[in-house]
Amino acid sequence: MNKICFMLLALVFASCASTEPEKRAAEGTYDGELNILMLADAGRNGSYDQRLNAEWMGVYADALGPEFVISCGDLFHYQGIQSTADPLLWSNFESIYTHGELQCPWYGVLGNHEYRGNTQAMMDYSEVSRRWNMPDRYYTLSVPLDDDEPDSERVRFLFIDTAPLIDKYRNDPAQYPDVQEVDPDAEVRWIDSVLRVSPERWKIVVGHHPMYTYDKKDDIEQENLRARLEEVFRRNGVDAYFCGHIHTFQHIRTGRDSIDYVVNTSASKQRAPQRGPLTQYAGEHSGFGLLSFDEGVMHYTLVNSRGELEYEIERRK
Repeated sequence: MNKICFMLLALVFASCASTEPEKRAAEGTYDGELNILMLADAGRNGSYDQRLNAEWMGVYADALGPEFVISCGDLFHYQGIQSTADPLLWSNFESIYTHGELQCPWYGVLGNHEYRGNTQAMMDYSEVSRRWNMPDRYYTLSVPLDDDEPDSERVRFLFIDTAPLIDKYRNDPAQYPDVQEVDPDAEVRWIDSVLRVSPERWKIVVGHHPMYTYDKKDDIEQENLRARLEEVFRRNGVDAYFCGHIHTFQHIRTGRDSIDYVVNTSASKQRAPQRGPLTQYAGEHSGFGLLSFDEGVMHYTLVNSRGELEYEIERRK
């Protein structure tokens, strides 16, 4: 009898413990009219913190009911994928993000590691997967805050292809052959043209490489992107640029405009961050982001691998 009682008590305690993360997520998270989860640099076949962060993503997705998930690139380390039947699609994606609320649409961009493989297969996988969406190397979405009211306030998302905008990748066709498929000047003209006529209140750009960051990686990458995109973003009223690549969390404001530059940490293997005079916040934990919109409000939260709400950004219009 005593053994049975102990077993029952253990089951009760286990049940109570299992509800605690859901309770924490529900109580502490900003829940908007439009909710999105965002991750970057996640593809490690479940190792490092990838599976842990995927579990936490499921917890927060259960609390928020996201409209979709955004991948800021490098979902498939180290050599990208070779075809739509590549085993990495299972080991890095399908078998990791299994929570029911993560079966919503996913929108991705190409990272430098995807460019070591077959980038066309990344787009072709959209025809295979029920949730993966990458209609082109760069593309755009206009999303209403209320699906039942299509004329409600909307958010314009631009998903851009950053590797072809950086000289080092274009100058290395042996390692990054698909970069030659993109005319960088044509992409920049497209970005400018979409932003220029966009009537949406919110304009959000998603890419892989940072435009501003403090890190040991080549500064020339950022300089190339800023030379091509910074003035385009400023004159067209971009609110935020979200990216990945450096495996730390960084939030930067330049003081020359109101754009929030956010490096969305790594959802698997993180690195120690550096800080500089433009740093608003830098974090060393792996994790993912929660991006929410209400009428006149944009809210971003960094969730770390402990499931903690580590940092928040709020913009109002």
